[in-house]
Amino acid sequence: MPTSLITGGAGFIGSHLVQELIIMNHKVIVLDDLSGGLERNIPREARFINGSITDHQLLTNIFSDNKIDYIYHLAAYAAEGLSHYIKSYNYQNNVVGSVNLINKAVKHSVKCFVFTSSIAVYGNQASPMTEQMVPIPEDSYGIAKYTVEQELRISKEMFDLNYIIFRPHNVYGERQNISDKYRNVVGIFMNQLIKGEPLTVFGDGSQTRAFSYVRDVAPLIAQSVTHADWYEEIFNIGSDYAVSVKDLAGLVMKAMEMSGAIKYLEQRNEVQHAYSSHEKIKKYLSHIESTKLEQGLKKMAEWAKKTSHQPTIKMKHLEITKNLPSFWK
Repeated sequence: MPTSLITGGAGFIGSHLVQELIIMNHKVIVLDDLSGGLERNIPREARFINGSITDHQLLTNIFSDNKIDYIYHLAAYAAEGLSHYIKSYNYQNNVVGSVNLINKAVKHSVKCFVFTSSIAVYGNQASPMTEQMVPIPEDSYGIAKYTVEQELRISKEMFDLNYIIFRPHNVYGERQNISDKYRNVVGIFMNQLIKGEPLTVFGDGSQTRAFSYVRDVAPLIAQSVTHADWYEEIFNIGSDYAVSVKDLAGLVMKAMEMSGAIKYLEQRNEVQHAYSSHEKIKKYLSHIESTKLEQGLKKMAEWAKKTSHQPTIKMKHLEITKNLPSFWK
């Protein structure tokens, strides 16, 4: 029975990944500081440790007390647009914390380090984005993710640390924190409908994204360590179907069976069109689950309407307020 350490395992994608690994008969240790996740998300079969990847002593204790075979690193503060205004917080959590884990992986001969990156690394390049593109991130979050990717590359060269990198995009589904007003537009829209508020759209809503259902991507990440030919590879994963944010608002209203007004806000600095190609991962697998957006939204809506949610959390770590969108102030 292999032992896997999942950082961010109380969070949205992380908790689904934990479920998949338990099905695969892994012994699972979850490390999460609950800054964005909930302890109730963690399956009871997993061992939970409340703490941060920035805590050196805690990491030392975990690796001293357990023989970790695999690391699945999902812990991050994943807010692309907001990352411009929380640079130090972003790099401390998303880079320094990740490097702490890489160091432990090297020292304790971890078999494979699986890293959940993001298509934010591509920046404002033409869609569909491919793994062959040289990343040019447009925000501090994307820079942080690309930095960790590069650290994994050189850690393989220097220390023979195996790794796999996934670049998912706009993942939605059950257990997403819909009370977070800074990220995850599907959750934001559902929360606004539940609260009877207008759906807020930056600019005219013509920006396009491909929205990926969580139960399509979590199994790919979980099973990756069993594929030796995936090691040292980077994979885009997610939906092939892009939709505008304005059209998404209508689809969310239909899924929630609620109507609402759309409130257009000033345009913010963001990539206009961002979705990726998945031809590479399809060459490695004969079949990949692909849930239609309408079906995935319906499943998430059913969950959202019957679940109690956290209160809206305001970012306490704002470091820059110049050019901050008024909706975030």
